[in-house]
Amino acid sequence: MEQHYLRGLVVGLVLLLALRIAEAGLSPNYYETSCPNVESIVRQAVEKKKNATVVTVPATLRLFFHDCFVEGCDASVLIASPNGDAEKDAPDNISLAGDGFDTVIKAKEAVEAECPGVVSCADILAIAARDVVALAGGPNFTVELGRLDGLISNASLVAGNLPGPDYNLANLTSLFGKHNLTVLDVVALSGAHTVGFAHCTRFADRLYNFSSTLPVDPSLNPVYAEQLEQVCPPHVDPTMAVNMDPVTPVTFDSYYYKNLVDGLGLFRSDEVLYTDNRTKSAVDDFAGNQSSFFAAFAHAMVKLGRVGVKAGKLGQIRRDCTTFN
Repeated sequence: MEQHYLRGLVVGLVLLLALRIAEAGLSPNYYETSCPNVESIVRQAVEKKKNATVVTVPATLRLFFHDCFVEGCDASVLIASPNGDAEKDAPDNISLAGDGFDTVIKAKEAVEAECPGVVSCADILAIAARDVVALAGGPNFTVELGRLDGLISNASLVAGNLPGPDYNLANLTSLFGKHNLTVLDVVALSGAHTVGFAHCTRFADRLYNFSSTLPVDPSLNPVYAEQLEQVCPPHVDPTMAVNMDPVTPVTFDSYYYKNLVDGLGLFRSDEVLYTDNRTKSAVDDFAGNQSSFFAAFAHAMVKLGRVGVKAGKLGQIRRDCTTFN
């Protein structure tokens, strides 16, 4: 009886998820007739930008995360406000690199030249996020399309909706869980930290102010901690940053997880994935099997792309990604 109940519950949840996706109009072939070359157009723009500056990779990927976690995947983070009160102006978004915004804007211009008024900025950002991962050596996966651009972008909506560098596993699973993302999705999506950089102020408390008896976080590899202290001394310039992955910083690979095993996780929210027994086995798996990580990451990215999708009167297709029509 219990097995039949659980089977029915799982089937019901799958059908409910499929219904929500269908209602939102998401489909890999959404632009098959209206703009059949959209993905190749975006890919060319992203590749050109990436070849000009490697920061394009982590900047665009992070932009997608920050967009989807606040009000859903609706390109609301791209809105520029003359009053400085849009999402991008929130303290948690101030550090978003301009290369990510520029990548989407340039891709949108290229798409508009061929398919004016057809493709949303939200979809372009989703495609671009996939493309930067693939161009950096990561997995290439199918992106579901059909999002509309949101009609709201407020800085006040950001606080508490993005994972912090000091989050423990309970914080992470709670935040991700609000978006139907599992514990395994948390581990897989955290692998995005295999590329990019972080400012010293984001992890300085692990080096100088960890506890009343231990200035340095004991989960940090001692040699790595000394290296970080050399680059990030007390009262360092707040613009100073270090690579998230000290081994292969510009390649999307599984070294992030190997680093966690070796105590080289930069944030507490990184290292906790290995020090907590609930996620340790997944880290070990991804560290030893890059294909397993790539598959889990691709799956989680598709799920993330379904968060808060706008449809009907709740959205629009912006002509300019930085402003509402």
